[in-house]
Amino acid sequence: MARIEIDGQPYDVLDGSNLLSACLSLGLDLPYFCWHPALGSAGACRQCAVIQYKDAEDRRGRLVMACMTPVADAMRVSIAAEPARQFRSDNIELLMTNHPHDCPVCEEGGECHLQDMTVMTGHTFRRYRGLKRTHHNQNLGPFINHEMNRCIACYRCVRFYDDYAGGKDLQVFGMHNNVYFGRFDDGALESEFSGNLVEVCPTGVFTDKTFSAHYARKWDLQTAPSVCAHCGLGCNTAPGERYGTLRRVINRYHGEVNGYFLCDRGRFGYGFVNSPKRILKPRLDGQEISADAAESHFRQLLKAGKPAIGIGSPRASLEANFALRKLVGEENFFLGLEDTEHTLLNAIAELMRHGGIHSPSLREVEQADAVLILGEDVTHSAPRLALSLRQAARNASFDLAGTLHILPWQDAAVRNLENQAQSPVFIASICATRLDDVAANTYRGSPEDIARLGFAIAHCLDESAPAPVALGDAEQALAVIIADSLKQAKRPLIVSGTSCASLDVVQAAYNVAKALPSTDKQLMFTVPECNSLGLAIMGGASLQQAFERIGTGLADSVIILENDLYRRVPGPELDRFLETAAHVVVIDSLENKTAAQAELLLSAATFAESEGTLVNNEGRAQRYFPVYPATEPVRGSWQWLTSVMDDTVDLSRVKPSPEGEGWVRGRQNKEENLFKSPHPNLLPEGEGARVLKSTVLGGMDDAQWRHHDALTAACANAFPDLAAIIRAAPGADYTVNGSKIPRQPHRYSGRTAMHADIKVGEPGQPQDMETPFAFSMEGDTAQVPPALVPVVWAPGWNSNQAINKFQQQTGGRLRDGDAGVRLIEASGTMPWFGDIPPAFKSEPGRWRIMPLPHIFGSEELSLQSPSIAERLPAFCVLLNFLDAETLGVDSGDPVEISSLLGISILKIPVQIEPTLPRGLLGITAGFPAFQAMKTWTQVTIKKVNQEDRL
Repeated sequence: MARIEIDGQPYDVLDGSNLLSACLSLGLDLPYFCWHPALGSAGACRQCAVIQYKDAEDRRGRLVMACMTPVADAMRVSIAAEPARQFRSDNIELLMTNHPHDCPVCEEGGECHLQDMTVMTGHTFRRYRGLKRTHHNQNLGPFINHEMNRCIACYRCVRFYDDYAGGKDLQVFGMHNNVYFGRFDDGALESEFSGNLVEVCPTGVFTDKTFSAHYARKWDLQTAPSVCAHCGLGCNTAPGERYGTLRRVINRYHGEVNGYFLCDRGRFGYGFVNSPKRILKPRLDGQEISADAAESHFRQLLKAGKPAIGIGSPRASLEANFALRKLVGEENFFLGLEDTEHTLLNAIAELMRHGGIHSPSLREVEQADAVLILGEDVTHSAPRLALSLRQAARNASFDLAGTLHILPWQDAAVRNLENQAQSPVFIASICATRLDDVAANTYRGSPEDIARLGFAIAHCLDESAPAPVALGDAEQALAVIIADSLKQAKRPLIVSGTSCASLDVVQAAYNVAKALPSTDKQLMFTVPECNSLGLAIMGGASLQQAFERIGTGLADSVIILENDLYRRVPGPELDRFLETAAHVVVIDSLENKTAAQAELLLSAATFAESEGTLVNNEGRAQRYFPVYPATEPVRGSWQWLTSVMDDTVDLSRVKPSPEGEGWVRGRQNKEENLFKSPHPNLLPEGEGARVLKSTVLGGMDDAQWRHHDALTAACANAFPDLAAIIRAAPGADYTVNGSKIPRQPHRYSGRTAMHADIKVGEPGQPQDMETPFAFSMEGDTAQVPPALVPVVWAPGWNSNQAINKFQQQTGGRLRDGDAGVRLIEASGTMPWFGDIPPAFKSEPGRWRIMPLPHIFGSEELSLQSPSIAERLPAFCVLLNFLDAETLGVDSGDPVEISSLLGISILKIPVQIEPTLPRGLLGITAGFPAFQAMKTWTQVTIKKVNQEDRL
């Protein structure tokens, strides 16, 4: 730490930081534009000027830019000195000469960093009367609006897009007072992280086009903390609602997970919540019915005939899956995963529990100094991870900068060293990836060959590890190179996952990590959906075993929870299963092929209308909360399931008691009893609480949970690895000074007139008994824990830059800790995996399907977002150019694909992919037309003749 003096007051600040960061960490207000905690200092805007004094006798001092000035012990500076204040005021007046001052029509209005800094600097009167320079605005695709006339040339956009995210198509043109930030030609921004420009830009140059389509003023958006539902990384988000419509999703800062940035799927994939395909009313045999009728029929189905089976879902919350498990019984609960994915997730969960190797957060990934990616194209399977890996590739340049006494926040100086030093990143994948530009070496192969390379690397690191036989000379040489780099690293990282659908690849990744000599080694697995790991930890049988249970007559009804099974198994197989079942109950929020087969279809709430706990790929449990109440008859999945459990205990009356903190009130056998609890989410020990605790925590098979907190506690009690989920966020009884936390900002307007076109008079606010939040603007957000912060705001800081008021240090963790709780910590060790596959050999005339994930085409929910639909990849199959030559086809030529199962897909255009190994046929995973074609389905391909095309 260094002790400095600011305007006569002594402060202890972090040694090595810059003065601007130090001031903001102390809670002091100092204007800035070009600086960003994740991007470092550029010194472009000259707005953070302060006076630095030489010593105690110096009364005049000199003007310095705080973002470019390192703190030093005994430093004396002044923010309030008149020369610094006047310089900042003059500077922003110059910056604003060409600004259009169009705040009333700017989507950034009300949370604009430029507005905040202009007011903070004291520029309140416009003197410039000359002509303004004007620019042409570009069409940048379905995600981003472009209004260049608002630009103040802070350079944040290109520094993020090009330098941080690795984009190539956004550049700066022109010079002096006529610079232009855009593309050479109009067209969609190519980067998968382009949406971050909306929050990185301190003005309204880049704004959210999807939000513009149903714009509402920022202070009129109701918000709640949430977790992204579109992949397994668990990025934190802040969705905003108005008039019962989800209007946008923005980043919610989490120091260990997503930091300041989201991928475009996570930011713009929310459109499914407002989709016309939403299931808004229950249906019985295709006819809409009331919620009460649906609940009654659901009860009758459960009581009639043989037991029902339940099929869970990796996109449903832990609580919903647990409620289904308790409803049908453990022996009748199935995870809803086909055999391959079921095996892979179980293996990953077991390795994380007992493999003894730490699973890192995304922040820890950024600290890695050598990386091996085995079998994943992370930009498409876990997008935000790709952004972290790009930063990991820079660590060698930071180390070199340190030897040259260059501080890490001096961005331009450090980036000048990147050509001299780069941390090694090695990528072994099916075909080319978007991270290849930072890779020291790449390898293309089938999953078997990727696994064999991994096993060879492990053997090079530790001779006791099994080695593949008959490995090629080139592969052996590459294995030696990779092993040498990993061996020298202090913080090596191995990344793998489920994309290859290969257990061999997962096991090879573990062997490599186990063989590493470093004590700070890390192993990260990507998983496909938002609660894949949570479902695996809960445990259950596979989908094929569910089919067998119905087929053998041990059960005759099936309850399917938020799971389109047609995306998981071939259609004919699923058709036979559903036809065999006497009754099919589907609980889901969107129309899909499985929902269309339901006898009873129950309308489920989305993440924006319900609550639950998700477990991300590192084993971190996080809670999401409803942004707005679901409109009856839409209910949370867990509510549909618990509503049909027997009424042994009415936990709808479990609530805080006025007798004192820590007490809960319950109704047991119609007699009220008080039980003291040391934690608001936990029920008490002791004889007096025995019956109630037994019921709430799942000790009785006929339990009914009316409150979400009770269901969470029951789930925690049932599974040792999930015991900590009750600490993921405070319970519904959490208050601040006796009040719930407001979802609505204090400037929220129009509440008394929102429904005046329907009924004159203000309706009562909905009451939320399940969460610590209120559908109101009354209450306090300044003292809440990080997991419950709905939106960041501080006096004078209306933009997202207000997050510095909530952090321990700018760019660091949140005060009181980041949201969520880790459930799994590395322990023990496991033996080497030695079942090494033989090398892949292509068969003449036959190919194997290889589904390849795509950020905009593979995820079920985001496919229903109109803006994402505009960015879908081309409908085609990928072929190696030699295979295409054998077939006599070229790019664009149609082919017919036939599987050995008798499934045919006609007239699919070919795209030549030189990096795809021979014998493999690449398809976009998740595309509806390809859903019947599973990994490693053996197929034949036939060229479609000219006459067939007609």
